[in-house]
Amino acid sequence: MFKRMAAIVILFALALPFATACGEQEMDMSNKEYRELTPEEERVIVHKGTERPFSGEYNDHSEAGTYHCRRCDAALYESSDKFKSGCGWPSFDDEIDGAVRRETDADGRRTEILCASCGAHLGHVFEGEQLTDKNVRHCVNSISMVFKPASESASEQPGETAFAHFAGGCFWGVEHQFAGKDGVVSAVSGYMGGTKENPTYQEVLGGRTGHLEAVQVEYDPEKVSYEELARFFFEIHDPTQDNGQGPDIGEQYFSAVFYGSDEEKATADRLIAILEDKGYDIATMVKPAGPFWPAEDYHQDYYERKGSRPYCHAYTKRF
Repeated sequence: MFKRMAAIVILFALALPFATACGEQEMDMSNKEYRELTPEEERVIVHKGTERPFSGEYNDHSEAGTYHCRRCDAALYESSDKFKSGCGWPSFDDEIDGAVRRETDADGRRTEILCASCGAHLGHVFEGEQLTDKNVRHCVNSISMVFKPASESASEQPGETAFAHFAGGCFWGVEHQFAGKDGVVSAVSGYMGGTKENPTYQEVLGGRTGHLEAVQVEYDPEKVSYEELARFFFEIHDPTQDNGQGPDIGEQYFSAVFYGSDEEKATADRLIAILEDKGYDIATMVKPAGPFWPAEDYHQDYYERKGSRPYCHAYTKRF
């Protein structure tokens, strides 16, 4: 009799997590303050409903900023990862790291996405549709999110900086020009775009690593935008020279914008199109950013230490 009762207790204990998984997902309510939901918000966020297609406020929304969970305010998606899919709901091809949890629906056919912080229902994720290069679509209910413009997000996190990467010939001159730009916190000479980890100057100079001489620009988005920096880049070197820059000839001196997001790529492509419409034959490459390797100390702040000026990098207004 005792063995039989023990077996029943064990089976009951094992069944509890299964029942939770197969029913509505419980939300983490412990020691947290959550926003009070309207009946319609609760229908979608708590009871896993779906808003009507093309009815959500963020379906055709394209402002720069961040999308947060409507219930707990956790940041979920960046606007740079939002794209138009035509499905009737906001679509994203990436999420902020660790912000979204995936679970298989009870029917085993679709994958639900939930806020990783509070378990709020967001929508579903689909793969293999070939709608973007990342080949992923997060189909999200607008009502599950609250949008915060980039300016508001920046004001909530004072002092936060961003990074941009450019290659325009000898990095001494590019670094010198960016270091004097308003809103730039620092400019560092280095190498990007190659295959070898932590390359040396001599290796890059010899063309054995595939790296370009590049500059990492740390900037304050509240004082200068990425587009302003990209425009400045096209005006401090010759973006039409295809074999190097000035007297510096070779692949390591090629002109390139290394983008860190789809939004940065779109900005670079748009600026190149503007210059080409003006008659410039642009040679600048637009490439995804990879690891940035700082150059040796003797390359940093070169012109400042020497008390001289760049020999092939000067400002020329082109826009």
